[in-house]
Amino acid sequence: MNFKNIHIGHIIQKRALESEIETSRICKFLNCSENELNIMYTAKSLDSDVILRWSKILEYDFFRIYTQHLIWYAPVLVKKHSGLKQESELPKFRKNIYTKEIIDFILDLIENGEKTKNQVIAEYRIPKTTLYKWLGKYKS
Repeated sequence: MNFKNIHIGHIIQKRALESEIETSRICKFLNCSENELNIMYTAKSLDSDVILRWSKILEYDFFRIYTQHLIWYAPVLVKKHSGLKQESELPKFRKNIYTKEIIDFILDLIENGEKTKNQVIAEYRIPKTTLYKWLGKYKS
């Protein structure tokens, strides 16, 4: 999976084929024609409401793909200290949620000798304690 360049239409089409749900059922659920369905499959991006509906019918969280993109490629935020702390009304989420695929990818890099532990810590900004916990827990 290429988390850097996301083409959501192709990903949705792949999942739709895997799930073997009839095209007519998908069209009925999404309230669209077969032509509109094919246009969605070729779209690089889709409206979030459409992605939510796809997630429901295909029983797959397509938003996690974007979350993984943020984990891997979002710049480190530098907090400005302005003296006034303003609380957000938006929900707060844990910053780093590592999936099993991400953990396996990192551990494979180390086990295959492609990267050292220090390189992984520096390049992927994974805390040293977190990496060593993974190595102890998931080492093959």
